[in-house]
Amino acid sequence: MDQVTKTAFKKVALLVALAMAVCAGVYYFMGQQSAFEFLGAYLIEFSLSIDNLFVFITVFTAFRIPVEYQHRVLAWGIWTAVVLRFLFIFLGVSIVEKFTWVLYIFGFILIWSGYKMYKGEDDEDDDKDVTDNMGYKILSKFMPITKDFVGNHFIAKLDGKWHATPLLAALMVIEASDIMFAIDSVPAALSVSTNLFIVYTSNILAILGLRQLYFVLEHLQERFAYVRYGVAIILAFTGVKLAILMFHIHIPILASIGFIFTVLVGSILISIKKTK
Repeated sequence: MDQVTKTAFKKVALLVALAMAVCAGVYYFMGQQSAFEFLGAYLIEFSLSIDNLFVFITVFTAFRIPVEYQHRVLAWGIWTAVVLRFLFIFLGVSIVEKFTWVLYIFGFILIWSGYKMYKGEDDEDDDKDVTDNMGYKILSKFMPITKDFVGNHFIAKLDGKWHATPLLAALMVIEASDIMFAIDSVPAALSVSTNLFIVYTSNILAILGLRQLYFVLEHLQERFAYVRYGVAIILAFTGVKLAILMFHIHIPILASIGFIFTVLVGSILISIKKTK
């Protein structure tokens, strides 16, 4: 393991520790149930974030983004996601508060997403040309996109006309992918809590760890080959958890946390063992 990966591991550990400190704060100020909900939502978002990082790797590879520029794209991508995620969560909580039955729809969407991921259909989508991505198409309608990099700039003026660089194109693709990702992750978080503060803070703390976690997976992605199956199972589980609410069946929060944690850790350990 090189020094970059070791440093990234340490920073990921620090961010996880920060999340646990916030969880302790939630326990102190809001009570045990709220703390359990925070932990459950954080584990869900963290596990789903791992799968989303493989999309980052695909995008950076497709655009041939040098490592020294990837930090800049990731930083902008994550902070933009912080804002977009608030809008998604605020909208989701508002809708659920007025129309409880929407949770059942979210449940079936998550079950279907989990099934597609387990069968590998998402991999087929990753193999598509990045120029087919919604973000890339929108950007190309507003300005031409250069094939060459212009330092670490997102836009550059060439021949008297503004052009988007591959860095901005990669950022737009990542943002479009994150919007699609939020369609799964926000309903999944709502399966354990509909408290805006709990859902948002748990999501953001998981997202903030994305940048450092990316540099771990970039070097060790082959060692995490089976994690996607664990994420698929977690998606399906949260979907079932929401869907069975229509029959007034509630899975206890501690049982949910235990299941999610076991599946996530189990899939990581299996990956390490199988790829040893």
